Amino acid sequence: MSTNILAKIVETKFGEVAERKLQISIAQLEAMPLFKQKVYSLKSNLLDTSKTGIIAEFKRQSPSKGIINAFANVTEVTTAYTQFGAAGVSVLTDGPYFGGSLDDLSFAVQNSIPVLRKEFIIDEFQIIEAKAYGASVILLIASCLTPAETKSFAIAAKKLGMEVLLELHDETELSHICDEVDFVGINNRSLKSFEVNIEHSLKLKNLLPQGKLSIAESGIYDLETFKLLKKEGFDGFLMGEYFMKQENPAKAFEEFSKLIK
Repeated sequence: MSTNILAKIVETKFGEVAERKLQISIAQLEAMPLFKQKVYSLKSNLLDTSKTGIIAEFKRQSPSKGIINAFANVTEVTTAYTQFGAAGVSVLTDGPYFGGSLDDLSFAVQNSIPVLRKEFIIDEFQIIEAKAYGASVILLIASCLTPAETKSFAIAAKKLGMEVLLELHDETELSHICDEVDFVGINNRSLKSFEVNIEHSLKLKNLLPQGKLSIAESGIYDLETFKLLKKEGFDGFLMGEYFMKQENPAKAFEEFSKLIK
């Protein structure tokens, strides 16, 4: 695998977005029924102690692991995530590298839960698109944006009533944090090499501004790691692969949620 898969993904994404803009206009997106639908607050759910704090992800494949689960049903899995106490649901919408789609998002948002559009956002068009398909939260990845782009996109999302998760990987990206960002996610997986190191979360956590909710992302494969990160003060935990690699992701989430309550 290339040492910088992120650059390839972003290059592909620019082409995808340009093509998508030819297929549907902003006016058409704004006219879609879900565009005006109420959004759910992930922030409220993360602060709700009766929930697990987990943002449970639906992910079919990844560049580093290949196919994770080609047969899981998005409705069945995201319904179980909702039923058994997830704070939110994350849905990959990237097709070429993660096997996701906007259709997956459409099914997930039928649940009464905040849904994060997990995507490589490089254009404001994708934010409007996320709202039109019912997302409550968008992801901005510092590694593929400038601090100015991050702020601009975060402002655009807030105007639409959505919450914003900013993903960081190292301390050089701290300058991307701005007032409009609701949560800061620390990715334990390098998007350049796709190696996982849990120490990233523990090291960067102490450098975050006071008052920003923190999300630990990637590499949470067991109860011990979850408990360690919770003890370190993380407010949320983005987990997908642990559940999706099981034969029955819905059952896997139910069992894990019982262990941590």
